[in-house]
Amino acid sequence: MTLIKSISGIRGTIGGNVGESLTPVDIVKFSAAFGTWLKRKFPENHKIVIGRDARLSGEMAVRLVSATLQGLGLHVVDLGLSTTPTVEIAVPMESAAGGIILTASHNPIQWNALKLLNAKGEFISAEEGAEVLALAEAETFSFVEVKKLGSYRVDDSYLKKHIDAILALPLVDKAAIEAADFSIAVDAVNSSGGIAVPLLLEALGVKDILKLHCEPTGYFAHNPEPLPEHLTDIRKEMRTGKYDLGVVVDPDVDRLAFVAEDGEPFGEEYTLVAVADYILKNQVGNTVSNLSSTIALRDVTQKAGGTHYSAAVGEVNVVTKMKEVGAVIGGEGNGGIIYPELHYGRDALVGIALFLTHLAKFGKSVSILRRAYPNYYISKNKIELTPELNVDVVLERIQQKYTRQPINTEDGVKIEFGNEWVHLRKSNTEPIIRIYSESDFMTKAENLAKKIIQDIKEVVATL
Repeated sequence: MTLIKSISGIRGTIGGNVGESLTPVDIVKFSAAFGTWLKRKFPENHKIVIGRDARLSGEMAVRLVSATLQGLGLHVVDLGLSTTPTVEIAVPMESAAGGIILTASHNPIQWNALKLLNAKGEFISAEEGAEVLALAEAETFSFVEVKKLGSYRVDDSYLKKHIDAILALPLVDKAAIEAADFSIAVDAVNSSGGIAVPLLLEALGVKDILKLHCEPTGYFAHNPEPLPEHLTDIRKEMRTGKYDLGVVVDPDVDRLAFVAEDGEPFGEEYTLVAVADYILKNQVGNTVSNLSSTIALRDVTQKAGGTHYSAAVGEVNVVTKMKEVGAVIGGEGNGGIIYPELHYGRDALVGIALFLTHLAKFGKSVSILRRAYPNYYISKNKIELTPELNVDVVLERIQQKYTRQPINTEDGVKIEFGNEWVHLRKSNTEPIIRIYSESDFMTKAENLAKKIIQDIKEVVATL
């Protein structure tokens, strides 16, 4: 059993012992901590928005969270079965003090989590997260007397409001999408995307939709992380030649992947690249992605006359950098699209609408569109070290070895070698260094990773 307490929220496996996994007691404790923090930050605003994905523990968790918040005197607006970006949009629309999304995103069925939002509907900062964790540790909660209990209401109108807001965006062209007469297959891994994605496609004028794993039962039909090796069913359907595009989302609909008409994955890394390309064709500006994302976004941005910036891994870090540099589009290479014209959060639904507009105006197949972008390949590796080893010292020695290369130490150590790079990040919970490398051929990316792993072994041998 696992319980991970971090600045971005609380996640863990359901069942087990208190304090060691995400038990009902832990759900109540961390809900109380966040509710207490919100009351102190916004003493005059006692409204909070909650929503969940379809995973099996969701209904239980919602009851625990909502009752705890009511016990603090907070007024709960429950969106029910929803998506992460829909909850993010609902918080400012409701003028709420904050929000909680009950989802473990792409984690397997036994996981759930409390993701915490500020009044803007954005993830709370590292400093704010530390404050919430301190409150949880101290357990200094004060619940209200019976006549001051908070209210509870269900509001299922926000998915429609979310879709309406997407259709109202100037760069979403419903007429072009409708005229293209796309046939689209959707894999929503039996979660809330099974409701949200088909509704969006219908609103965009798509008439031929194949729904794969779209019943929100919470029994995930495959590993919920939208990686090529998990998408055998939709890739098989695409190979029949009946569909123009395959659309895949994770359980809470903040990650987006595409499958081309021939059954080949478009590539999660290239979801952001393609959407950014479309935005930049219509609006010159800056872009942001995290340090472990493909440099193809940099190439596309520079070609359009903009500047690309990198941010530390994590959505909150990408959003902070986007605001700092005034980026017109940003996100993460895991299929996360952040389009500030709508809101500062990863949103697969707006990504679908923008990509379909791009594809309709491009006028050719998905596979041809993919070939329009530079080819890069990322190799992901890790090296396990002994617990007593100081990982920071290891990273520092590697940095010293490559002082002649451009180096970024904002989040671990990223070393650039022309159009190749390697990014070293230490785990916060294990003596592990994760190693991401990219090149124009997979073998070259793998060889670069092997070279750095050998460097690390040589450093370790001297310590």
